[in-house]
Amino acid sequence: MLRVYLDNAATTPISEEVIDAMLPVLRGQFGNPSSIHAEGRSVRAVVESARKTVAQCIGASTAEIFFTSGGTESNNMAIKCAVRDLGVRHIISSPTEHHCGLHAIETVEKNDGVQVTWLPVNSLGRVDLDALDRILTEQGGNKTLVSLMHANNEIGTMVDLDRLSRICREHGALLHTDTVQTVGHFPIDVQKTPVNFLSGAAHKFHGPKGVGFIYINSASPIKPFIDGGAQERNMRGGTENVYGIVGQAKALELATAEMETRSQHIIDLRNYMKNRLMESIEDVSFLGDLDGNCLYTVLNVSFPPSPKNELLLLSLDIAGVSASGGSACSSGAEKGSHVLEAIGADPMRKSIRFSFSHYNTREEVDFVIEKLKTVLPQRAMAESMAAK
Repeated sequence: MLRVYLDNAATTPISEEVIDAMLPVLRGQFGNPSSIHAEGRSVRAVVESARKTVAQCIGASTAEIFFTSGGTESNNMAIKCAVRDLGVRHIISSPTEHHCGLHAIETVEKNDGVQVTWLPVNSLGRVDLDALDRILTEQGGNKTLVSLMHANNEIGTMVDLDRLSRICREHGALLHTDTVQTVGHFPIDVQKTPVNFLSGAAHKFHGPKGVGFIYINSASPIKPFIDGGAQERNMRGGTENVYGIVGQAKALELATAEMETRSQHIIDLRNYMKNRLMESIEDVSFLGDLDGNCLYTVLNVSFPPSPKNELLLLSLDIAGVSASGGSACSSGAEKGSHVLEAIGADPMRKSIRFSFSHYNTREEVDFVIEKLKTVLPQRAMAESMAAK
C-alpha cells in the first residue's frame, strides 16, 4: 500500500547523499577523536571538518559551534547555563515554545528563583515584540535572557529574528533562539543577526537523529553542561557521535546549497494542498500566520467539529497518510496542544499538522485529499457536496 509521509516537522527521512557521506566513516574510521594516535587523529580531523561546515552555514566561527545530541539538549544548555554562569535572573519567553524550552524555563524558575515573564501571543501565534520592548525598557537591573523560537513547530508562525535581535541588543539582554525548524530551511547568519545562543538538530533537515549543535557567541562564555572528559573543548563530556556529526554537516551543507530550489518546491506544494483542501472540504480553516511570516514547510489544518474527530489522525494513518495532531514530539497518545490553547483555537475543531519536504509530490497531495474524503465525518462531507 502506498504511504505518504507528511510529518517532516517531526523528523525528515535521511537523504542518500548523507548516508553516502557517513558510510566511509562508519566502515573505516573507528578511532576515538580524543586519542592522540593515528586512528584518533584521523577521526578528529573529520569532526573538525564537520564543525567548520556547520559554522560556515550560519556565519559563525568554528570556535562557536558545539555538537550535542539534538535540539532538546541545546536548548537546555543555553537556558540553564545562562542562569548558572551568566547571572541571568529574569527570563522572557512565550507560552507557545517547544516543551523542552518551556520545561527548562520552569526548572530554573523553581530551582533557581529566576523571574519568568511570558509574552502575549495573538490568534495567529505572533509573539508581541512591542510588549518585549516595553518590558525590557521598564525592568530593573536584573540580567535578562530572552528565549524565543524562530518558528513554531506546530503552526509555523515565525518571529522577526532581525527585530528581536535589535531589541535585545538595545537593552543589553541575552538572546537564545531555537532554530530547530528553520536552520537549513531559511538563511541564518549570526554575523548579520547577532544572537547569544542558537540551537539546531540534524534530523529536521534530512540528517541523522541523535545529533545537533549549539552556537554559543564567543562573548557569552559558559561552563560545561555535561561533566566528563575534555570533549568539545571542555564544554560537553562524552565521546562524540562522530557518524552523526558527519551526517549533520553534510545534510546542512546540502540544505544550504539547495535552499532556494527546495523552498520553492515546498511552497508550491503547500499552496497546492491548501487550495485542494478549500475546494474539497467544507468549513476547513488554517492555523498560523500563513499570509505573513510563516514556516513554509508546515500547514496546520483545522477541521470542523465532530464526535469522530479524535479518530481522524488514526484513520489517516490506517489509510496510508502520516501526519501529526499538533506536535509529534510527545509521541504516543494525543494530548491537548498548549500552542493551540495559547492562540485561542476552537477546542471542538480537530487540528492536523501536515508538514512537507522537497521529496513530497503533488501526486501525494492528491492521494491525501482523496483519503481525507473517505475518513472525514459524513456531516462535513455532506455539506461539502451540497455546496457544490
